[in-house]
This record gives sequence, C-alpha cells and structure tokens, in this order.
Amino acid sequence: MILDAGPPDAAPPTALVHEVGAALRAGQVVALPTDTVYGLAALPGVDGATAGLFALKGRSADVPLAVLCADAGAALALAAPEAVDDQVRRIADRLWPGPLTLVLPRRRGLGYALGEPVDTVGVRCPDHRLLLALAAEVGPIATTSANRHREPTPTTAAGVAGVFGADLQLVIDGGPCAGVPSTVVEATEEAAGGWRVLREGAVALTDLDAAAAAP
Repeated sequence: MILDAGPPDAAPPTALVHEVGAALRAGQVVALPTDTVYGLAALPGVDGATAGLFALKGRSADVPLAVLCADAGAALALAAPEAVDDQVRRIADRLWPGPLTLVLPRRRGLGYALGEPVDTVGVRCPDHRLLLALAAEVGPIATTSANRHREPTPTTAAGVAGVFGADLQLVIDGGPCAGVPSTVVEATEEAAGGWRVLREGAVALTDLDAAAAAP
C-alpha cells in the first residue's frame, strides 16, 4: 500500500503520522521519504523489527543501522554521556536537522538491535517534517536506504514499492527523493584525532570543522 504524505514543505497529516506510527509499533518495516533518499524504517525497541529490516534489505548485521530522532536532545541521549562533549553538542546544534550522521559510543543498557558493532550508535536528526513528527510520536527510528543491498536506491515511492513488492506492506509517497546521502562521521576514542569520516556526503568537511569550532 502506498500512502501520500502530501507536500514535503507542509505539516504532515496527523492521521498519516498515527497510521505509520501504529505500523512501526506493530513491528512492521515501512518505507519513508527522507531529506536525502527513500529509507526503510523500523522501531529498534520492538522485538524482531530490525531483524525484519535486515532480512528485507538482504544485508547482514555487520553493517549497522542509523537512528533518526526528533531533536538533538533525543539523539544525543542514545550516546554514552561522557562522549557528548561541547564539540559534539556544537555540531548537533549547528548542523541538525540535516544530513549528518554522528557515530558515538552507545549509552550503556540501550539495548537496540542495530547490528554490529554493538557499542556505538549512529544518530541523526533529519530535515524532514514527516520524519520529525513521526520520531516525536514513536521515538527513535532505525533506518537504512530503501534498496536491496548493493543495488541503487529508487528515487520514487513507486520505485521502492516495485523493488520490494509484497514483502513491504507500507510505502509513504513523499515525492521524488534523489538527494545526496548523509555524511557519516565517527567520534570515538578509536577515531584518529577524535574524528573519522566513514562516508562523505551532503555535509562538507569544511562545514563540519566550522560547526565544531568554539564560538
């Protein structure tokens, strides 16, 4: 089933947010538009939901899922408190919502099934009104691009539905999504110099450096 999300610059219909939220709480995998590309989404706190996402995508758990959150506070709360220093907070405040994923040491006892490694978490606040409203309702959402592993990501909801067929029960149509994937940056003790770029994307490294700098 494909549902229309309406114009991307308009507030999402409340009924749609509730319907998608109910599907996620029931453990379903849902295809959603984002501010970058179409994504597959599941709730990491629902037993078996992310396992279903990995199976649908055809990807092993050694490539972890990112987590989309409603705001910087919700995102950084998933990280170990000692890892959230002033530099991380400046980056979050200045570049979120937006296409930047921060990989941080995971908060002890978080328990989300996101794949390997289990001691870090990739978090992001997307610049997309539907996703922000949905995350505000259901909490952090595990996501990955809406494609079969190592295949191109369709730029339309119809294209996503065509790839997954009956294996995917719900697709949300947010219009064309053909953006550049998010920049992924690791900020852990193992990262050389405190930072390591895992994937170059929509946020330039000069923007990251500028955001990290003290006022």
